[in-house]
Amino acid sequence: MAMAIRVFLIFLLSLSSTNLSYSLYEDQVGLMDWHQQYIGKVKHAVFHTQKTGRKRVLVSTEENVVASLDLRHGEIFWRHVLGTNDVINGLDIALGKYVITLSSDGSILRAWNLPDGQMVWESPLQGSKDSKSILYIPKNLKADKDDLILVLGRGCLHAVSSIDGEILWRKDFTDESIEVGHFIQSTDTIYIAGFGGSSKFHIYGLNAKNGELLKNDHAKLPCDTFGELLSVSGDKFVVLDNLRSKILTLIIKNGEISYNQNHISDLIEDSSGQAILLPSRLPELFALRINFHVLLIKVTNGGELVLVDKINNAAAVSDALSISEGQHAFAFAQHGDNKVHLFVKDVSDWNGDLLKESIVIDHQRGNIDKIFINNYVRTDRSHGFRALMAMEDHSLLLVQQGEIVWSREDGLASVIDVTTSELPVEKEGVFVAKVEQNLFEWLKGHMLKLKGTLMIASPEDVVAIQALRLRSSEKSKMTRDHNGFRKLLIVLTRAGKVFALHTGDGRVVWSILLRTLRKSEVCEYPVGLNIYQWQVPHHHALDENPSVLVVGRCGPNQAAPVVLSFIDAFTGEELNSLSLAHTVAHVIPLPYTDSTEQRLHLIIDVNQRAYLYPRTQEAIDILQREFSNVYWYSVEADIGVIRGHTLKGKCIHEVVDEYCFDFRDLWSIVFPSESEKIIATVTRKSNEVVHTQAKVMTDYDVMYKYISKNVLFVANAAPKARGEIGTATPEEAWLVIYIIDTVTGRILHRMTHHGCQGPVHAVFSENWVVYHYFNLRAHRYEMSVVEVYDQSRADSKDVWKFVLGKHNLTSPISSYYRPDIITKSQSYFFTHSVKSIEVTSTAKGITSKQLLIGTIGDQVLALDKRFLDPRRTLNPSQAEKEEGIIPLTDSLPIISQSYITHSLKVEGLRGIITVPAKLESTSLVFAYGVDLFFTQIAPSRTYDSLTEDFSYALLLLTIVALVAAIFVTWVLSERKDLQEKWR
Repeated sequence: MAMAIRVFLIFLLSLSSTNLSYSLYEDQVGLMDWHQQYIGKVKHAVFHTQKTGRKRVLVSTEENVVASLDLRHGEIFWRHVLGTNDVINGLDIALGKYVITLSSDGSILRAWNLPDGQMVWESPLQGSKDSKSILYIPKNLKADKDDLILVLGRGCLHAVSSIDGEILWRKDFTDESIEVGHFIQSTDTIYIAGFGGSSKFHIYGLNAKNGELLKNDHAKLPCDTFGELLSVSGDKFVVLDNLRSKILTLIIKNGEISYNQNHISDLIEDSSGQAILLPSRLPELFALRINFHVLLIKVTNGGELVLVDKINNAAAVSDALSISEGQHAFAFAQHGDNKVHLFVKDVSDWNGDLLKESIVIDHQRGNIDKIFINNYVRTDRSHGFRALMAMEDHSLLLVQQGEIVWSREDGLASVIDVTTSELPVEKEGVFVAKVEQNLFEWLKGHMLKLKGTLMIASPEDVVAIQALRLRSSEKSKMTRDHNGFRKLLIVLTRAGKVFALHTGDGRVVWSILLRTLRKSEVCEYPVGLNIYQWQVPHHHALDENPSVLVVGRCGPNQAAPVVLSFIDAFTGEELNSLSLAHTVAHVIPLPYTDSTEQRLHLIIDVNQRAYLYPRTQEAIDILQREFSNVYWYSVEADIGVIRGHTLKGKCIHEVVDEYCFDFRDLWSIVFPSESEKIIATVTRKSNEVVHTQAKVMTDYDVMYKYISKNVLFVANAAPKARGEIGTATPEEAWLVIYIIDTVTGRILHRMTHHGCQGPVHAVFSENWVVYHYFNLRAHRYEMSVVEVYDQSRADSKDVWKFVLGKHNLTSPISSYYRPDIITKSQSYFFTHSVKSIEVTSTAKGITSKQLLIGTIGDQVLALDKRFLDPRRTLNPSQAEKEEGIIPLTDSLPIISQSYITHSLKVEGLRGIITVPAKLESTSLVFAYGVDLFFTQIAPSRTYDSLTEDFSYALLLLTIVALVAAIFVTWVLSERKDLQEKWR
C-alpha cells in the first residue's frame, strides 16, 4: 500500500511540474506570437475567372511579389517574393495555365503554374543596354505550333516559347540607338515602334517566326517629344511635345508613318496646368490629365482628336476590357460627397452607363491609385462588373454591386520605421468577473489541458485547447498589464500611413493617412523618414495621452522641405502638423524633456543649422542649460568623412529665428579614399540599460566594461571589395573596423581583416560589438566580436578601498579623459548570410543577451551571446566551465529549435526591433518585411514568472492529493504501530 502511494505521489508531482518546460507544443502556437502575410502595393493585375477552377486574380506588387489571390475572400492562394533587386516589369497569363512574369529590367522571364504557383521554367535573357522592359503575349501568333511570348529587355527583342521557355529568336537593337516603346501585331509580322532621340520616330517590321527584318522606316517629327509613347490602337500612337502644349498623333499604315499635331488649348479652354498622358490602354481613346480634370479624347481614322468627355475629380482610369466581340468597356472612378463613384462605360457608346455605383470607402485609405476591372454574366444574361482598387495607402479592395467584398491592408508590407507606446492603465471598478463558465465547462477545459499535457490529445482536442487558451488569455485587452507584454507597435509605412498594432494579436487598433504626407501640388513627392516618441507621460500624468512625431519631406533628396506630424498614440488623432521652410539631414532626439514630458529634438538641415523642437521658451531654457553637453556626429560615406559637432550659438541670418542654432565641427576623420570606403556604421541604443559595469573573471579578477553612449562602430572596405561577393580577389579585399569616440573623435580600436569583404551587418550593445562579413579566403561567412574594457579603473579592485570609500567608481567620467582601454576579440565561421542583426533588451539589463539574426532564408535565429565570447578556449578550465564559457569551435552552431520564427518565414525581412517588457526575463521581438512577426522570448528562461498556461487547478489537485496522501499514510502508520504493540 505504501509503495502504491509513493508511485501516485511521484506521478502527481511530475504532472504538476510539466508545464514549467520551455518547449513549445503544437497547441501553444499563436499564444505568444503572431504572423501576418502581405503582398504590398499592386501594380499589375490579371483576372482568371474561367468556369472551371477557382476564381482568382494574379497580381504583382512594388515589393517584388507575384501572388494569386482568392477572388471571393482576398486570401493568398500562393505567392513568391522575388528579392530586393528583382523588380517585376510585367505580368500576364499564357496558354491559360501559366503565369508569366518579366523581371530584373527585362532580363529574367519565368513561368509559374497557375493552380499551385510552382515554377515551370525560367529563361535568362541577354542584353547589354538599359532600356524599357515590355512583356507582350500576342493572340493567335504561333511558331511551329508554339505560342510566342515577345519580350523586350536590355536593348534586345526575344521571342520565347511559352511551353518550355526556349528562346526561338533574338533581335538586338543595341546598335540602332532607339528606345523601343510598343509592339504592333499584324498577322505574321511584328512591328516595333520607338524613338531615336526625342524627335525621330522609327518603325521596324519583323517576321514573327524567325525574327528576320522585313522593313525599317523612320520619320522626323516637327518637335521634340516628352514622356512615353502611348498606343491607342494597333496603328495609332500619341505623345506629348516637350512643352506639353501639343499632342502628336502618329499613324502607321502599311509600314508608312504619318503624323498630326493638335494644341491642347483647342480641346479645352483652361489648359494652363501641366498635361500628363495616363497609361491606360483604351481602343481609339486616350486619357489626358490636366490639373484635377481628366480628358477622354478619341483619335479618328484620319488622326484628328475629338474631346469625348471631361471628368472632374477623376481618381483613376482602368484599361479596356473586352466583354464581347467588338465591344470594349472601361472604368473610371470619381471622388465626391464622401463617396467614390464608379462608372463603367462602353468605349463605342458613350451616352449610356454599363455600371454606375457609389461606394463608401474610408477616407483614411486616400485616393484610388489604380483600378482593374473584370466582368461576369448575371443570371439575366447581362454583364456585371467587379473592380479591384489599389488605394493611395497601398491597401487593396474588391468592389462588386456597390459594396466592398473584401479589403487587404497591404500597406503594412512596406514598414520603414517602428516605435512603441504603452497602453492606458486599467481604471478601478471596470473589472468584470468571468461568470459565464459553468462547472461542467470548467472541468471540461481542465480535462482538455490534462490531455494536452500528457500528449494524448487528438487533433480536434488540440484545436479546442488552443481556442480555449486564446479565449482565456488577456493578451488582447486594451489596457496595460503588470508584466508589460501588452503594448502598441506604431509603424510608419512608405505610403505615409501610420498604424498602431496590438502586440497581443497583431490587430490594427487605429490607422491614419497623414495629410502632410499625401501627394498634392504643394508636396508632389512625399517621403516618410522616421517616427519618434514625442511625449511619454509618466504614471503621475495619466490624464495626458502619449504622442509620436512623424518626420517626412516633400521630395526624394535632402534639399526638399520638411513636414512634421504629431499623433496621439492612443487614438490615432493628428494633433498638429507643420510644414517647415528648412530641410532635414538628421533628427537628433535629445535626452531632455520639458514639464509636459515632451522630448526635445534637434533637426539638422543641410545648411549647417540646428532647429529646436518643440518651439517653446521652456525648451530653449532647457537647451541653454545643457548647451555644452550636446554632441552629435555625421557620416559622409560618399567622400569617406566622419565629423563631430557641437552647438555654437544662435543663427545669424536675415530672418530672426530664436529656435535656430549654428554649430561647429569639433573633429573630423578622413579615410583615404584610395584604400578605404565606409560601408557600415552602428552605435548603441540610447535607451539601453546596463545592469553592471564590472565583470568578474574566472580567477576572481574584475574587469570594468567601457560603457559610453558616444561610441561608434565603423566598417570600411577596400574600393574593389564594395560590390557583390566575388567581385574582388582575396588579395584585393580587406575590411578595416574602427571603434570611435564621437565626442573627441579618438579612435579607440582599429583592426584589419585581410581577404574579407562586405556587406557588413553589426550590432553594438554595452561594451561589445558583433559584426558579420564574408571571408574570401575561407569561402565562408564569419562573425567577429570585440569587447572593450576600461583599464583606468583597475585600481578599484582593492577590497580595502571599497571599505574605506577610496575607490573611484563614483567619480565622473568624461570622454575628454584619455581612456586606458584594452580589447578582446575573436572570429568564428557562420554558415548563413545575414540580412539584419539585433540584440535582446530587458528592463534592468540583468538577463543574459541573445543575438537575433535575420537570415537569408527570412527567418530569425536566436544565438546565445556566450557563443560569441572572445574568452572561449579549446580546453576551458573547471572555473571557466562553472562560469559558463563554452569550449572553442571554429563555427557557430545553428540549432533548429533556436529559430524564434519556428517554421514560418518573414518574407522580405528588412528589420528586427526588440522592446523590453516590465518582466525582467522577457524581451518582445518584432520582425518586419513583406510579412510581420511578433513574439516574446526569454533568453534565460522565465525564471521570474510562471508560464501563461500554467495549470493552477492541477497544482491545487496535487496539493489536495498530497494532503490526503499524508493523512492516509499517517492513519496507516498509526494502525501498523498499534498492531506491532499488540504482538
